[in-house]
Amino acid sequence: MRISELARRGGVTTATAKYYLREGLLPPGRLTSATQAQYDEPHVQRLRLTRALLASGLSVATAREVLGHLDSPADGPLDLLAEVQTTLTPVEGPVDRERVTALLRRWGWNTDVALDGPVAALASALDVAEAAGFTIGPELLDGYAAAAHEVAELDIAGVPTTSSEDAVQHVVLGTILLEPVLLALRRLAQADVSARRFG
Repeated sequence: MRISELARRGGVTTATAKYYLREGLLPPGRLTSATQAQYDEPHVQRLRLTRALLASGLSVATAREVLGHLDSPADGPLDLLAEVQTTLTPVEGPVDRERVTALLRRWGWNTDVALDGPVAALASALDVAEAAGFTIGPELLDGYAAAAHEVAELDIAGVPTTSSEDAVQHVVLGTILLEPVLLALRRLAQADVSARRFG
């Protein structure tokens, strides 16, 4: 198919598809002349994925890095998850792992696989909350951790075992695209619970 058809099937304009090509987000097609190329079904899938990543709020540079993990995946799902998490939550400055590691131990979580990015993000989020005078008590934090662990169980149970390519795509998309879904569900649940309690 030509680029106009690729763009149509991918749900973008031809100019956007050309931009993705220039930015290295979409692999080049098979050249049929000096100015023409043909594209196939994998290009359509990659175009849709790219559009979803950018629509989720990722920058072009971060989307390119995430797509690079898809093109050259890590040896296993745990390594892939680590690469994607590192891309999405880069560590800026030194990380004081002690506070978060103590929490992970209390919850019975594996501290050997705790990634610096999410560890630093949790430590920072707790610090910001405390600086604002919002104390997250141990019972509340334990409850949130238990709920997060249940969500993670669902996430990992859904990783396909049909092929490494399917697993890679699922891990990347599940990590990036489900976070807004989880946030929206939390807010809807808060509205429901509030109505039941105060309404």
